[in-house]
Amino acid sequence: MGALDTVDCIYPLGDPLFVHIFFTPDEPKQYFSIEPVMDEVISDRFRKVLQKLYTKAMIERPHKTLEEFEEIVEKLLSDTTIVVDDPEAKSRLSFKSKGKIAVTPYQYEIFKYYAKRNIIFSGRLEPFLHDPYIEDIHSIGMQPISIVHKIFGPMATNIQFEAVDELDSYVRSMSERMGRPASIARPIIDGSLPDGSRINIVYASDVSVRGPSFTIRKFAAEPISIVQLIQWNSMSSMEAAYYWICLENGISTFICGETASGKTTTLNGIFSFIKHDSKIYTAEDTLEVQVPQNIWQRLSTREFGPEESQVDTFSLLKAALRSRPNYIIVGEIRGKEGSVAFQAMQTGHPVIATFHASTIKKLIQRLSSDPINVPIAFMDNLNVASFQAGVWRNGSFLRRIISVDEILGFNEALGGVMTRTVFMWNSSNDEHIFKGMNNSYILEEKIATKLGYTDKRRIYEDLFERAKILERMSETGITRYDDVFNTIRSFQREGVDGLPFAL
Repeated sequence: MGALDTVDCIYPLGDPLFVHIFFTPDEPKQYFSIEPVMDEVISDRFRKVLQKLYTKAMIERPHKTLEEFEEIVEKLLSDTTIVVDDPEAKSRLSFKSKGKIAVTPYQYEIFKYYAKRNIIFSGRLEPFLHDPYIEDIHSIGMQPISIVHKIFGPMATNIQFEAVDELDSYVRSMSERMGRPASIARPIIDGSLPDGSRINIVYASDVSVRGPSFTIRKFAAEPISIVQLIQWNSMSSMEAAYYWICLENGISTFICGETASGKTTTLNGIFSFIKHDSKIYTAEDTLEVQVPQNIWQRLSTREFGPEESQVDTFSLLKAALRSRPNYIIVGEIRGKEGSVAFQAMQTGHPVIATFHASTIKKLIQRLSSDPINVPIAFMDNLNVASFQAGVWRNGSFLRRIISVDEILGFNEALGGVMTRTVFMWNSSNDEHIFKGMNNSYILEEKIATKLGYTDKRRIYEDLFERAKILERMSETGITRYDDVFNTIRSFQREGVDGLPFAL
């Protein structure tokens, strides 16, 4: 449907939510969120119910789980209202209903939805967070909220905040729920919502001129699998097989690219290749990494509170070196923690991370400059770097790995770092080209030597075998993240006999 000029469709998000998408060649794309409707009379009654509900909530027991929270809200709503066919017929109400607000069965269901939406969940944003087709949500002041749809692209919506005070309160409440309260003194906040979505808040009006603003980048509850990335041609089966061999054998890898190029998606996808019994250590400032291995030490930075109690990525990586993990994963390297990551590589710990750089040259420039300052002679501790980008083809926005480069080492005579491109994307025909056949330094000199192959070219047989396994997974419908991981785990344990299909 994304290729159509005219679209008029409605799809459900789960009762009682729906979405209406509409556009024509003459009408702009519009996203209409459909929720239960409240007129002025019902809205006024709902405000009264909420006031009573909040008063009663002061004496309720604290909740420990989301389910308990929902039970408490439903109980308070039941204690606050009485369901009748005709709320206006007050004389018919029994003595037991004294102090309660009369509502119809239909109104009660509406009140229950909005009470949970506003108290427990994400308020006006709740329909967006339920929609699996939304990638980004962007709110600027009092303007209508805009979204990026996976099928139809950017579009405006029918949802906006009605008053500055409401928006201000909403943004502060959202930041406080994350444990990172926004304020005039700390106007820019990064964090994660309970569903794992990444959020950036700009709060102060002198910083965000049009009023408080925020951007939410949604992440799927289940990560995108490597097989799905192959099906979408974000990478080829050969590139995925190359990652497979590298990660199985402790090769340090950076996933590089521009903002929204799909770095974290690729990062989560390739974790399936790490041996299932490996000990994983992750360090992040915003929780985005999802690891399928059971032994996973997941740590996050703490940016607030007294300076002595704050914990940054630099500190987390120093702690990682003491916990003896098999792999260290950094959500994103931006600053001085990069030097610790290279120290970890030097001590034999494979490091996998995302990094903002568009080419191997710019990657090396950033790593060797402030604030990271990795000595140029140490650059070959990083073995492989891939680079990906968002590209437009035939009116569609696609994400592609445009190159995979190996870092060979520092050349004193030339005074620079030697690199070799093993994969390159051909933009003219949307094809991924393997340039490393019989020419890969990492496969031959690092991995084949480690595996004890007398003929180093044998490593390419392993590469083709793994590419074939990934293609067969795609052909047989093994695409879900857990299924892909379990299939790879079976192969790692039993070889081809452990596969659920014949090669």
